[in-house]
Amino acid sequence: MIPKIEQASINDIKVFQEEKLRKQLFYLTENSPFYRQLFKKHSIHPSEINTLEDLAQIPTTTKEDLQNYNDDFFCVPKTEIIDFVTTSGTLGDPVTIGLTDRDLNRLAQNEAASFACAGVQKEDILQLTTTIDRRFMAGLAYFLGARKLGAGIIRVGAGIPELQWDTILKFKPTYLIVVPSFLLKLIEYAEAHDIDYKNSGIKAVICIGEALRDQDFGLNTLGQKIKSKWDIELYSTYASTEMSTAYTECGAQQGGHENPELIITEILDEEGNEVPEGYPGELTITTLGVEAVPLLRFRTGDVMVAHRHPCKCGRNTLRLGPVLGRKKQMVKYKGTTLYPPAMDNLLNDFKSVQGYVIEIYHNDIGTDEIRLKISSNDTSEKLLRNIKDHFRSKLRVSPKIEFCKKEEIQKLQASKLGRKPVTVIDSRE
Repeated sequence: MIPKIEQASINDIKVFQEEKLRKQLFYLTENSPFYRQLFKKHSIHPSEINTLEDLAQIPTTTKEDLQNYNDDFFCVPKTEIIDFVTTSGTLGDPVTIGLTDRDLNRLAQNEAASFACAGVQKEDILQLTTTIDRRFMAGLAYFLGARKLGAGIIRVGAGIPELQWDTILKFKPTYLIVVPSFLLKLIEYAEAHDIDYKNSGIKAVICIGEALRDQDFGLNTLGQKIKSKWDIELYSTYASTEMSTAYTECGAQQGGHENPELIITEILDEEGNEVPEGYPGELTITTLGVEAVPLLRFRTGDVMVAHRHPCKCGRNTLRLGPVLGRKKQMVKYKGTTLYPPAMDNLLNDFKSVQGYVIEIYHNDIGTDEIRLKISSNDTSEKLLRNIKDHFRSKLRVSPKIEFCKKEEIQKLQASKLGRKPVTVIDSRE
């Protein structure tokens, strides 16, 4: 069932969020050491911030702020924290986020609404193929959301295709929660072991961590590969630890829907101004209803496009398109602006590429360079030439390419926290 606020008019949603915003600003003034200091430094009177447009008067908060003043963001004593999690540290040192009992309830509410958006009902069983330990918020959110919705959930954890298939065949889940590239490994394992995966009872997949679609919402190379093998519904979801909120696709699959009860979304340019409709900018969020570590105008580092026209599913909420890339990982290469996801998509075109890492670094004259480290069972000049030609055709650049052993790529991809494989190594200062 769609929450009433998501079907309200765009103006009614705005009025609703403005009321929530005023409450949040009062809470920050009373409880946040960081934001009290910010308001004082910039002579900001939160009582004068009454509309979403008024938010522009407040400076944005950066990941560096959160890293450098982590403790000052906490609005409750540590004794009130029920669960401690950390960010993945993709763009710097990991940050600690605490959740109170109310925050855990909010997290459950968010994920239950997200699952419902993707068509999950109480009768469904979800198989979780990502970790719920290692201070990882997402796995916990999925579990709490399924519990709130009343659906079943099986916590299998990451990797091990044999265990995943044993669980699928034994417990008959209807949804998988999975990183899309791992879904290809599940298909490969099933084909090698004569598992009739197309009749396994899986009807849909909630895909995390990797893009499935291009900016026009058509499936990208990875999404096409999956669908060509296994014709099941694919739903994208986007979230981060800091926001404790997810944007999830509905059946129309035209972007991830905002939950207006829990978050305010802005898409900003370098100067902190809202970009025009349909233009890319940095996703900037204000959390609503967070008790322990609320955030105000927090720059996520992700470059995206927002879509504000009503969705044919009946929701009138803002929707986010696929991540174009991370702002810090933008590459200026031979006059062309690139983001790693565009390179990911091209490398997924080659079946013989078993794994890869994109290295970004500065050359001797201080300009950006790209090196692709690739493991493949084919190290021929023909494959090398084909990859370079593909890059020239699609991105108008030809990066350096180096073939490596599979074990070396796996070592480079290994995350310190063991959450998700690293595919971009940015060595620039």
